[in-house]
Amino acid sequence: MFAQRAVTRAPLPFVTIKEGRMLGIRLSSPEYLRVRSGIYVNRAQYVALPSWKRYAVRVHAFVRKHPDAVLCLESAAVILGIPYFNEPKDIHVYDPERAASRRFGDVVVHTSDDPRMVGSAGSILTTSPMDTAVDLIRMLPPAQGLAVADAAIAPAQGGFSDLAELRALSEAQRNRRGRARLRWVWSHADARAESPAESVSRAVIGWCGFEHPELQREFEYEGARDRVDFLFPSTGAIGEADGWGKYELDDPNKAAQHLRDEKRREDRLRRHGHPFSRWDLADAWRVNPLANALRAARVPIVRPREHAFLTTISQRPREKHPQHP
Repeated sequence: MFAQRAVTRAPLPFVTIKEGRMLGIRLSSPEYLRVRSGIYVNRAQYVALPSWKRYAVRVHAFVRKHPDAVLCLESAAVILGIPYFNEPKDIHVYDPERAASRRFGDVVVHTSDDPRMVGSAGSILTTSPMDTAVDLIRMLPPAQGLAVADAAIAPAQGGFSDLAELRALSEAQRNRRGRARLRWVWSHADARAESPAESVSRAVIGWCGFEHPELQREFEYEGARDRVDFLFPSTGAIGEADGWGKYELDDPNKAAQHLRDEKRREDRLRRHGHPFSRWDLADAWRVNPLANALRAARVPIVRPREHAFLTTISQRPREKHPQHP
């Protein structure tokens, strides 16, 4: 599971100790959960949230307690709409005045010899989108870093920069951490990507040794124009990395209509000779389901597997409860 929407307001209402006393709410009861010292939410509502929204709750609770803090890394990504995955372990704050970075429980205060631009989303302070993106790419596993880079430069994802600017920023910094990872991401980032699911899938496709796909290819059949996520040119096979967001699941009527349209679209493409494979982000994280879908669509393997890169898919040290999204 991932987030790619700016969450500038807390997903759940907070109740402070003072408010609880005024309203006669017993915050020590099992009905409430403390998400920050002195700040509580309804436990059942919190548990029901997807993991990325639970992290957004934690970030906003921190900001409620520390309104002058400058968020960075995944915590800034919550506010800026930069992709992050599942529920990160820590709250990340930037403080250029510190001599060294330091941890306080689940809060990591970062400093750096390289300056960061600071902006605001409403009253919330964050490192700039470009600084946040470069910092995340340095720290995240490569497939996640690629998703961040694609989102930063892709118009369809609300991109705010271009690849040359991001690369120049990273190369101007003295920090050498993650340089090899940055170089890999810069050489594979693509502004045509339309979702983090596509970006992660593209990394896995390459590491599994499959033919490189064309992105966002359009076809005109039977009076309709259809754009596909991936086209594998040697066989004409089509691959679709489905993100649940495209089905508008919050609106059952729209979701049902979209699914009907998708079925017609897939049938139309199959009638014109295109083997069809479909997977979701969870399949990409598990690798084999995605690979099996491509084999079934007769997508050729053209080079050896990159086992070292594939092992990074399961290495998720920054997440609180690593899971397949």
